[in-house]
Amino acid sequence: MKNTPFTEKHIALGAKMAPFAGYNMPISYTGINDEHAAVRKNAGVFDVSHMGEFILKGDKALDLIQRVTSNDASKLSNGKAQYSCLPNKEGGIVDDLIVYCIEENKVYMLVVNASNIEKDWNWISQFNTENVEMHNISDKTCLLAIQGPNATKMLQPLTDMDIMNLKYYTFTKGVFAGVENVLVSATGYTGAGGVEIYFEDSNGAADKIWNAIFELGGPQGLKPIGLGARDTLRLEMGYCLYGNDIDDTTSPLEGGLGWITKFTKDFTAKAILEKQKAEGVTRKLVGFEMIDRGIPRHDYLIKDAAGNTIGKVTSGTQAPSLNKAIGLGYVNTAFTAVDTEIYIDIRNTLVKAKVSKLPFA
Repeated sequence: MKNTPFTEKHIALGAKMAPFAGYNMPISYTGINDEHAAVRKNAGVFDVSHMGEFILKGDKALDLIQRVTSNDASKLSNGKAQYSCLPNKEGGIVDDLIVYCIEENKVYMLVVNASNIEKDWNWISQFNTENVEMHNISDKTCLLAIQGPNATKMLQPLTDMDIMNLKYYTFTKGVFAGVENVLVSATGYTGAGGVEIYFEDSNGAADKIWNAIFELGGPQGLKPIGLGARDTLRLEMGYCLYGNDIDDTTSPLEGGLGWITKFTKDFTAKAILEKQKAEGVTRKLVGFEMIDRGIPRHDYLIKDAAGNTIGKVTSGTQAPSLNKAIGLGYVNTAFTAVDTEIYIDIRNTLVKAKVSKLPFA
């Protein structure tokens, strides 16, 4: 199992550790509900250094990104980022990712899921017919997500960069906590606001940044947060988790990602997805909340009132902020309207639920 530069700090803080995507990662410190509330109401720090980062450089870098991703990266100017996905040849999803424009038409950073680093690298490489310079910088890149309504206010004294006024999906680079060349991005997967900071772990940078953040933020209630709360936070927002809600067998249109699928350019499986858009899909990812008591879990069957199978749960939890059980799942399109009654098969009992708007309220 791999460690991040912060693993020993997590253990020293008493984190419950577990393997995730080949890394020894903190699942929780003081408890998922407590950590979830800290992020929603104040601020918390996630170690997400297990994520993958690729640099693509050269005159044909944008062309390569355009061919392998579904969104239109030509819209990006310096300091802007966008959410996108890598469609496979059948119209499924190789991975979802964020594309950062470091230098327009020249230098880009792709941030991919930890479990898909090698898969994504190999996938993009096979389309690199124009000798775009590619660098996998995942192993030397640290990533901390400082999320919550008070996150940027807490961090601002550590830098001259104006991070409090960073617009969503934009970023800046500069000196942070005395460390040079830190990229601060107004992104994150919690829906609570905040930033993500990328930096190379050289000359003790990881220690320096972690310590500075907690020395400043600790007295203001800043807490370390594990992957357990990261999951409940993203689920309340209805954000997809790769491997659960989207994968190689689900199309962006089925997964509610039509908004990142731009048919104004050529990309992998464009024709298949255009046909899906024209004809309509037979299933869609929906959010739902439980009406009767029960917690939906991954792979539980979704049924209609007569007990016919109409879909499957992809993610589910007891939502800490909402005090109710919620989930995501694919259902036949006839059952996708908000407030449609559906049933989750929990240990051979049909438990009533209803389709909800996203994000969950």
